[in-house]
Amino acid sequence: MSTPTAIAGDAPDADRPVPYQVTPSGVPPADDPAKPGGRAGVDVDQTERRARASQSFWTAVVGVPAVFSVLRLGVEAGGELQTTLLLVANVGPVNMLAGFLTTAARLLCTALVAVFALGGVLAASREATARRSLFARWMDVTPGWFIAASFLMALVTWPLLYLPLLLPTLAAAFGLTPARLHDRPAVRVVMITAGYAAYLWLLLPTLNDAWRQAEPLPIVLLVVPPLLALFVAGPLPRVVLRAFAPLSQAAVLVVLVWAALPVISTPVLPLTVTTVGDSAEATEEIRGHVVTTDDVHTVILQERGGVRYVPVDRVRGQVLCPSEEELPRYRLWIHDFHVEDSLLEGLGRRVRPVHRVDAACR
Repeated sequence: MSTPTAIAGDAPDADRPVPYQVTPSGVPPADDPAKPGGRAGVDVDQTERRARASQSFWTAVVGVPAVFSVLRLGVEAGGELQTTLLLVANVGPVNMLAGFLTTAARLLCTALVAVFALGGVLAASREATARRSLFARWMDVTPGWFIAASFLMALVTWPLLYLPLLLPTLAAAFGLTPARLHDRPAVRVVMITAGYAAYLWLLLPTLNDAWRQAEPLPIVLLVVPPLLALFVAGPLPRVVLRAFAPLSQAAVLVVLVWAALPVISTPVLPLTVTTVGDSAEATEEIRGHVVTTDDVHTVILQERGGVRYVPVDRVRGQVLCPSEEELPRYRLWIHDFHVEDSLLEGLGRRVRPVHRVDAACR
């Protein structure tokens, strides 16, 4: 009995390899994994880009605070190598990190909020360009909990005067548009109008005080940002996007460098006035920062430069002094909270009210 022969059109066996297919022009098909531009090649390229974006983002988050801390020690030492080494030897990494978070947490969370806001707008406009911008890729690889923690950190560390700016940045980062409030436009208008009226009613005493004191900047910062939140969410038109992506990223970098200069020059150690003398009559007041104290000497980094080694038996007293940056500029309050205080600082002042500045600090 003869064995049936295979005819044309039969499906190949499961064990038989599929022959390599080419198009009439000799070029592999678009979905061929062997082709660099094929579907598999695109997936590999996207995975590599996401990995590089994730690595660059976390490198910036971890590396920038470390670099800032080292630069702050060099600036505080007045650029002198030996003084810098003295500070490095006595200011441990935990104290450096704590000092950085205390003084620069506001700048760090501001940078993150700006990156996430611009990244949200650029990510919503992804179909307008073939190449994804850096901030959009960072937005894709950042966990949602980290984004929420950045906005929460800004909420408790930003001054109350700048808190309304969180509304447009939040809308831009998460694509919150008025259309998501309700399907009917009339209902959306009523909801937005009622919410904005309640917001102005809560701030009415502060706005009245700012008007009487002729302070236009607080009025603008309190009134305008909620209105901007209605229009800042993406996507952006293609014509605007091509220039917006590179310019916005460069602008964020420039603003961060400009804002980082005061942070780098902020002292790591608290400012004190140390009273030194052999008797109650013959005394000297040394204004500076106490680096360390042992059984023999108190080491003081003087405010105008130089290091003093003062014997501990000559120290008659020390006073903690505020810096000039801590002095308020406005005489405005929002429900017993000063507009230049953050929520964290305002709650702290309620627990420990501000004491009178000692005469030695003036």
